[in-house]
Amino acid sequence: MNGPVSAGRWSRRVLAVHTAFIYLFLWVPIGVLAVFSFNTGRQTAVWRGFTLDWYHRLLANEALLAAVRNSLLVAALTTLLATVIGTLAALALRRPETPGRGGTLALLLLPMVIPEVVLGAALLTLFGALGLRLSLTTVVIAHVVFSVSYVTLVVRARLAGLDPALEEAARDLGAGPFETFRRVTLPLIFPGVAASALLVFTLSIDDYVVTSFVAGVGSTTLPLHVYSMLRVGVTPEVNAVSTLLLAGTIVLIVAAQRLMRVSSSEGDRT
Repeated sequence: MNGPVSAGRWSRRVLAVHTAFIYLFLWVPIGVLAVFSFNTGRQTAVWRGFTLDWYHRLLANEALLAAVRNSLLVAALTTLLATVIGTLAALALRRPETPGRGGTLALLLLPMVIPEVVLGAALLTLFGALGLRLSLTTVVIAHVVFSVSYVTLVVRARLAGLDPALEEAARDLGAGPFETFRRVTLPLIFPGVAASALLVFTLSIDDYVVTSFVAGVGSTTLPLHVYSMLRVGVTPEVNAVSTLLLAGTIVLIVAAQRLMRVSSSEGDRT
C-alpha cells in the first residue's frame, strides 16, 4: 500500500516543482522588466536606485500619447464591431438549419489558426487590390477580421448552455423574435458577450504583427511605437511603457476570465 501512495506523493511533488519552474521561466523576465522601469540609471543592467521619473517622461511624450490614442480608438472600434458581428454569427450558427453552417464556422475559425504573418500579408494584398490607403481604418478592419472568431466561440459556448425552453416560453407569452432576444436571450448571454468584448479589446490593443502590415502614416499604435523605441536599445522608458501595457492587459484578461466563469456557472444552473 505504501508503494503506490509514495509514488503518488512523489509525482505530485515533481509536478509542483515542474509547474514552479514554468511560472518562473515565464514571469521572472517580466518582473525584471517592471522592476527596472523604476531604475534611476539609464542602463537597465545595473540598479541605481528608485525613481518615477521615467513614468513622468512618458506622460510628456507626445508621440507616445498619440500612439496610445490610436491604440485606444482602434481597440474600441474593433471591440464594438467584432462583438456585434461575432454575436450575430454565434446566434445564426446556433440554428442547425442555417445554410452553409459548417463552412461558415470553418471560415470563422481560420483567422485563429493561420500565422499572423500570413494574415497580415493577405490583408495588405487585399487592401492594395481594393485601392484602400493604409490608415487607422485598415487597421480596424484587420483587427475585426481576426477578432470575430474569438467572439463567436465565446458566445457560442454561452449559447450552448442556454435552455431553449426559456425563449419558447417568451414566444408563447406573446413576445416577438426581437423582444425575446432583448428581454430573454441577451441578458442570459451577456456575461459571455462582455467577456468576449474584453478579450477582443486586449487582443487589439496588444497586436503588433498584423498591425505592422496594415498601418499607414499617422496610424502608429502603441505596440508599433514601443518596437520603434526598442530599435535604439532597451531603456527604463521602454520598460515603463511596457509595464503599463502589461498591467492594462492583465486587468482586462482577469476581468474577461471572471465574466467567463460567471457565464459558465450561470449556464450550468440553467
